[in-house]
Amino acid sequence: MKEKILIVEDQFVEADYLRLMLTQAGYIIAGIARSVAQAEQIIKSEKPDFVLVDIFLKGKQTGIDLAKQLSADNIPFVYLSANSNEEILNVAKTTEPYGFLVKPFREKDLLIALEIAHYRHKHNQESKWHTEKQLRKELLNIQKEGANWDTKVIETAKVLQKLIPFDCICVKFKPLESRYYSGFLFRRAGFSEYQTIDINSLSNISGRPAEDIKRLLEHSPIDNTARWYNGDDFNKLTSVHPMKALIAKVFGFSSNIVLPFITSDSYMFSLSFFRRSEEGYNPEHLDMLFRLQQPLIAVMNSIPANEKRSALSIHPEFNIITNSKTSNTNPDFGTIIGKSPALLKVMDLIGQVAYSDTSVLLLGESGTGKEKIADAIHNLSTRKNKPFIKVNCAALPATLIESELFGHEKGAFTGAYDKRIGKFEKADSGTILLDEIGEMPLELQVKLLRVLQEKEIERIGGRDTLKIDVRIIAATNKNLEKEVAEGRFRLDLYYRLNVFPIRIPPLRERKEDMPALAYHFMNYYNQKSGKKISGISDNVLKSMMAYDWPGNIRELEHLIERSILLAKGNFIEDIQLPVTQKTSDADVENSYIKTIHENERDYIISILKKCNGRIWGAGAAAEMLNIPPSTLKSRMKKLGIRKEFIP
Repeated sequence: MKEKILIVEDQFVEADYLRLMLTQAGYIIAGIARSVAQAEQIIKSEKPDFVLVDIFLKGKQTGIDLAKQLSADNIPFVYLSANSNEEILNVAKTTEPYGFLVKPFREKDLLIALEIAHYRHKHNQESKWHTEKQLRKELLNIQKEGANWDTKVIETAKVLQKLIPFDCICVKFKPLESRYYSGFLFRRAGFSEYQTIDINSLSNISGRPAEDIKRLLEHSPIDNTARWYNGDDFNKLTSVHPMKALIAKVFGFSSNIVLPFITSDSYMFSLSFFRRSEEGYNPEHLDMLFRLQQPLIAVMNSIPANEKRSALSIHPEFNIITNSKTSNTNPDFGTIIGKSPALLKVMDLIGQVAYSDTSVLLLGESGTGKEKIADAIHNLSTRKNKPFIKVNCAALPATLIESELFGHEKGAFTGAYDKRIGKFEKADSGTILLDEIGEMPLELQVKLLRVLQEKEIERIGGRDTLKIDVRIIAATNKNLEKEVAEGRFRLDLYYRLNVFPIRIPPLRERKEDMPALAYHFMNYYNQKSGKKISGISDNVLKSMMAYDWPGNIRELEHLIERSILLAKGNFIEDIQLPVTQKTSDADVENSYIKTIHENERDYIISILKKCNGRIWGAGAAAEMLNIPPSTLKSRMKKLGIRKEFIP
């Protein structure tokens, strides 16, 4: 049975043309609306399966306003627009449509757009259902395990971060008869690392006396309603909630979502999630929390009453970086380096999509590490022990790319002396990375679309089709929407690939990761060149932070390699950066630059982790650092590195 479709279009001729095409194709028309208000009425009475919505409509509200509500109600929609204004389209994209149709369009374009929208919506729903099922299973395991209360909370946070993005989670609780809450902040310090912050810790970070913070907590209103706050709403919230105002000021948060509940032993709990992004949360996040409410209550019920009572007093031993080892579900991201919020967002998306067979589109500038991300997706998937074939579409001549991808039979063309097995056939049961997909010729894009739709290939000169089972990861540094608009990339292929897009941030958007990346490359090229460079000066790091890195991580790697080869002592004291620097001195001052000692501490800890905490012996930390073990122990003591905290 065909879907029921609502047409939201204020031009009668265009709306009627759409109705005619859809009716002839077998779709049911739920109605035609000329405004958002009319559309809302029809949605309420007819409950359409899909909505075609024009961006510009009669009245004050636009199609984008309606799209936000459709997204909240989980109704898939496709935009109709004759406007190519980039600003409007960028705003429209934030509502996550299932497709765009640019006027004027053909009947074929409309039907393909609906087919792709249906495909994407189905895969999106299946992915969410699978993830939610897995989350419930993991929460049940946390409920059953005999860990202490803070470990259970942190393990719960790890589970929730897969679907509820956050930079910090605040757990507040109190007996029902009590007037005041107690609580802790768990701030993300890495993918599976959390810094536990109590009142004393927050006092040290904020510079406010602990007694002041206790009074703020006592005079803050109770979170007794599940709700989300973005941007202006969050600002209004902080004006009447002094505790959240302090947290927002200290850590730079701009959005919040809250879920309160009561446990069976009469404790009131509140889970409060914070993000730096002003558009951090939406109704779908709140709906997910509601669906997980019972498993979350069960976890809190499993914490013994005596632990809850003791947790109401502040324990200084909680104030550590907690990297719990009780969970075996933490993914291994290989050589992806960094802990910035921008990179953690990417890692969260990898964790969500890796287990499935969904197509992934990696978007990002050259040198941002798209291939590393593809490696992580494959290695975390169920196909990790199967082939992973990588194809650089830009490096293959147009005359050979079809043969490379799909293979050919002997004698298929001049020079085909033997049968050739193509990349897709080699990747059967595994994964294929189509790097620089934006460079693929148009005529080959049609054949790739068939592979995606039919899951079969045909060798050049062959008579039979071959069924294949291949997971596709595509990557590009081009703006594919612009390529579509200019006729160089097929719209249907773009939306088929764009089921799960991941944007890889450029290095200038994750400068917090730069010291860790620099020391990683320093260590690598130290070993490769036989040099004994032990650190990077603060002046060099400051210069690096002031540079915009158009070549991204690849450019950083090459400059560190060059700097090691040119270094005259044991320190990198100079780096030859291009002179086209855009970042102002004020921006540099606002970016936190670690001192030499802080960078040295991080570097020693990273080596100790690689050596499982071993200091002496072959392959141990002292040998890797090329210093005597006694010197290493002395440096660890001076830098406050305690061996028991090295996992």
